[in-house]
Amino acid sequence: MPLDIYFNVAIGGLLTGLVYGLMALGLSVIFGVVRVVNFAHGEMMTIAMYIAITLFSVFHLDPLVMLVPIAMTMFAFGYLLQAGLINRFITRPEHTQFLLLVAVAIIIVNVLLIVYGPDAQNVQVAYSYDSYQIGKIIIDATKLYAGLAAIVVAVGLFAFFRYTNVGTAIRACADNYTGALVVGLDVKRYYALTFGLGAACVGAAGTILLLIFDVTPASGPSYTLLAFVIVITGGLGSMPGALLGGVLIGFTEAMAGLLFTPSAKSMFVFALLVLVLLFRPQGIMGKRASS
Repeated sequence: MPLDIYFNVAIGGLLTGLVYGLMALGLSVIFGVVRVVNFAHGEMMTIAMYIAITLFSVFHLDPLVMLVPIAMTMFAFGYLLQAGLINRFITRPEHTQFLLLVAVAIIIVNVLLIVYGPDAQNVQVAYSYDSYQIGKIIIDATKLYAGLAAIVVAVGLFAFFRYTNVGTAIRACADNYTGALVVGLDVKRYYALTFGLGAACVGAAGTILLLIFDVTPASGPSYTLLAFVIVITGGLGSMPGALLGGVLIGFTEAMAGLLFTPSAKSMFVFALLVLVLLFRPQGIMGKRASS
């Protein structure tokens, strides 16, 4: 097989991996601050994907054009979900949080089934079959735009946490819950903001990913599982680790599909996860727990 085929597939996998990383970034942000594992993460992403499909079908709006409005809608959904429901479970045992979010995930899947049906849906934008050629390297236009959009959103999130007062306050709540209460921070409000930001990330990722993949209501659980694999590979609670994990998973899927068979992609993804757990249990960029 010509060498340029490998480069083409690898670049496509890396670009898709950037979107995976953005999806996992939302999960990592929520866990890193709120310490709640969002088992409805992939299901929330499918909500954003179906919103984008509806807007495209009715108003012919490109998903990339609607990226910010859909992300803002998912932010509101996540904020209200955390403020109105999940905050009541923050101090309860972890298994009750697990059951709560699994119940939310099941509700989302079934509502989407009722509204949209079980068939796969997608969007066909004007540049769906466009590509860019650099020498013998051919880059799919949709994957290029998707990867660039994911980078822009991720950089914006990093900048928010690094340079804004609200971002600093959220990091303070994550570092020391009791200390944040002592200095007068409204921790539950910042938790709701964080969950909203995580939902906005996954909403943006879903909107972008719709350019590459079809969606069904049943896609949610598989995306939730994929997000967990990515954040564990990169390091649970590490934002850079989530992006790195996404890129690695995207690359692994692409090369496994080329060298073996597309149906073997999941096998190699989980093999990568097993290797990481064996040799670096805290994840590639995760911090080892202090004894």
